[in-house]
Amino acid sequence: MLRWVLFTIFYILITLYGFQAIRTITRNAWFHYVFIAIAIIIAGNLIIQFSMGSGGRVLSPSKSYAFGFILAFMLFNLVLIIFLFGEDIVRSFMGIYTKLFTSKSSFHMASRRKFISGVAVGIAAIPFAAMLYGMYKGKYNYKVIKHTLQFDDLPEAFDGYRITHISDIHSGSFDNRPEVERAVNMVKEQKSDVILFTGDLVNNKSTELLPWKDLFSELKADDGVFSVLGNHDYGDYIDWDSAAEKAQNLEELKQLQKDMGYDLLLNENRFIERKGQRIALLGVENWGKGGFKKAGDLSKAAEGVQPGDFKILMTHDPSHWDEVVISDDHHYHLTLSGHTHGMQFGIEIPGWFKWSPIKYRYKHWAGIYKEKGQYINVNRGFGYLGYPGRVGIWPEITVIELKKGPKNRVV
Repeated sequence: MLRWVLFTIFYILITLYGFQAIRTITRNAWFHYVFIAIAIIIAGNLIIQFSMGSGGRVLSPSKSYAFGFILAFMLFNLVLIIFLFGEDIVRSFMGIYTKLFTSKSSFHMASRRKFISGVAVGIAAIPFAAMLYGMYKGKYNYKVIKHTLQFDDLPEAFDGYRITHISDIHSGSFDNRPEVERAVNMVKEQKSDVILFTGDLVNNKSTELLPWKDLFSELKADDGVFSVLGNHDYGDYIDWDSAAEKAQNLEELKQLQKDMGYDLLLNENRFIERKGQRIALLGVENWGKGGFKKAGDLSKAAEGVQPGDFKILMTHDPSHWDEVVISDDHHYHLTLSGHTHGMQFGIEIPGWFKWSPIKYRYKHWAGIYKEKGQYINVNRGFGYLGYPGRVGIWPEITVIELKKGPKNRVV
């Protein structure tokens, strides 16, 4: 309850502050009424969805949209505040100067300038429109990102081996089957040798997958489809009537993956063989720092794997690579992760620049990284969670080609 009170106070304050910009720009009362109406409708919808809606803590698409709209509106007001607060500081100093160093005896602040308010509204409209676009189109703006990695110790039989890496499907968030079908077809069109999925198939419950099971069952590859669990797959973020019910949910999710033809790796490994040579594929349960579940057991997953084997590791959270994997006695040539979603928001110019607020939480948050002669690919995610959209950081299908080369390098 306290958090709702604090949120309401904060929301009212930033809305009132933003309203000042609208009043400065125009005296037309209808614009004022529209702004206030939008603020009330957005806040009312959020309260209805989260306080009175069904599903408890389950983040349904309707709740996600309620969250997305209020997030966009608050961002609009926060950008306005940056400009208006800066102007208010200047106005305050001018008022103090007038009182202290001129003949005027009273403190007087100059009126807000219409030009500044107009510029503020114009600039604030950019992220506001971007957030709305992200909800309408951005979340299904799928991109195929391709990498070629060269390794001097890659077995000859695997020169040119193609991996499709997907992550963070979050099937409970989807609301547009044709768009998801299009994305699944994009995965199939890659015709990779193997498909690797690095967790978060659902938001919380195994039943979220049921409407999409047939579609994701279509994913096939010559060497199979392999998967691991992500933090959301364990059902840790909603309330259950009993521990047994929660455990049953996880078992149902595991069975669903088996029914779909996915080989779920639970701290275990498989060998993929070609022409008498092999590579080791290892998969661990979720391991994450900062309060996330640490069920991953790298030592157990590596049982039977030899030091000289070429190794590909699937682990949902890239913090596992930072904290454990790159310092392990085994040399893991390539690690595949997801989890961050690139925060579903940022700026990215391929090959030149990428930024997202998530970089201040995760050192490795999107794309290919190399440390100690080992690589990690952090997939930006196939689906979305919370904010029902993406801005600048688009949903990703990664295709990685392994090449035999004179030295480790990315092409």
